Amino acid sequence: MSSLVLPVPFQVSFEFFPPKSAEMEETLWKSITRLAPLAPRFVSVTYGAGGSTRERTHQTVHRILKETALVPAAHLTCVAATSDEIDTVAEDYWTVGVRHIVALRGDLPADGRAHPVPGGYAYGADLVEGLRKRRDFEVSVAAYPEVHPEAKSADADLDNLKRKIDAGATRAITQFFFDNHVFLRFVERARRAGITVPIVPGIMPVTNFTQMVKFAKSTGASIPRDFARMFDGLEADPETRKLVAATVAAEQCQELARAGVTEFHFYTLNRADLTYALCHVLGLRPGSRQASVGSPESGSGVAS
Repeated sequence: MSSLVLPVPFQVSFEFFPPKSAEMEETLWKSITRLAPLAPRFVSVTYGAGGSTRERTHQTVHRILKETALVPAAHLTCVAATSDEIDTVAEDYWTVGVRHIVALRGDLPADGRAHPVPGGYAYGADLVEGLRKRRDFEVSVAAYPEVHPEAKSADADLDNLKRKIDAGATRAITQFFFDNHVFLRFVERARRAGITVPIVPGIMPVTNFTQMVKFAKSTGASIPRDFARMFDGLEADPETRKLVAATVAAEQCQELARAGVTEFHFYTLNRADLTYALCHVLGLRPGSRQASVGSPESGSGVAS
């Protein structure tokens, strides 16, 4: 069996979500502390649906800046807020030292409120443009290898991504996927459309297969039959499930690396163990030179 260690230098980033309770906050910070020695390029902190965790996101980002050496990327959505309110948040981030924003339209309000609100940013591209006009943020945006659930077509979805890039976004991070061919075909189409920024694959190590199926259904991500079979009968066996999940995710990353990918974004679900183990298997260790972490000159995503 060939080694799973990636043959080329690579970079990683980790995604967390803001805690809803003191217990969840303790879990989050244990995870951040565990993963920090891997020196990720950045760590991102999400918003909840409709901006519902806005204050907790701000608090988490501020704490990362204050208590760690990590580089935070703050998620910012434009639903349920005016452009002035969003601009104020962005200015506050800039003031405290945040230089990277993950700009998203965000999920539409579940209570049926209209979007955009009067004076608000309508789409992700509008938000990107507004951010870039105010400050020289690094701006990442979302991409959907299997098409956004609200998009009229794959072409329309790709056109929307192109608008976000043309507005000033510097990186696209994809929704999680489990079929590498889907991702690589998407990258090929994006390059033909003139999108040249790094397209970074979002990797979801499967901590809970049943929960992941629900996530996949809501986002439109497909689950290959062979992938699903790997988790058959493991509902009540979390230890074996973790071993299988780490192996499957490591093989996915190795295959992507052979196709030219040099950067991976891991959705941690605020749990460090599986992500840490995966990075270790791939060759990333504390102080390791395997990853050209944090160097803006090093390659990332998929080359154009």
